[in-house]
Amino acid sequence: MPVPGRRQERLAEQIRDEIAEILTRGDLRDPRIGFTTVTRVDLTADLTHARILVSVLGQEGVQEQTLAGLSSATGYLRREIARRLKLRRSPELVFVIGHGAEEAVKIESLLEKIRHPGEE
Repeated sequence: MPVPGRRQERLAEQIRDEIAEILTRGDLRDPRIGFTTVTRVDLTADLTHARILVSVLGQEGVQEQTLAGLSSATGYLRREIARRLKLRRSPELVFVIGHGAEEAVKIESLLEKIRHPGEE
């Protein structure tokens, strides 16, 4: 697996910041989009595709609705990213639920059980 270049890392970070700002400012008026946090952006080496990991507060149904809302807004988000970052071509955006926070809570509870066995 190739090591990401500095430009790739910098652009991924800028895309993450811009999408996070758009979501927090409420520029997207889609009622399906709930409380969403952009956790990470994975950008391909040729800068044509971006996988955006988001964390959505709520049950699985709410998460699916939010993904549908974000997917329907990809055209707007691509235009905004291209305009704000002055890019000729904005990468294709794919939104994915990132389960990092949930996994961290599970791992922490397992570690607590290992540290203090019998305290259940």
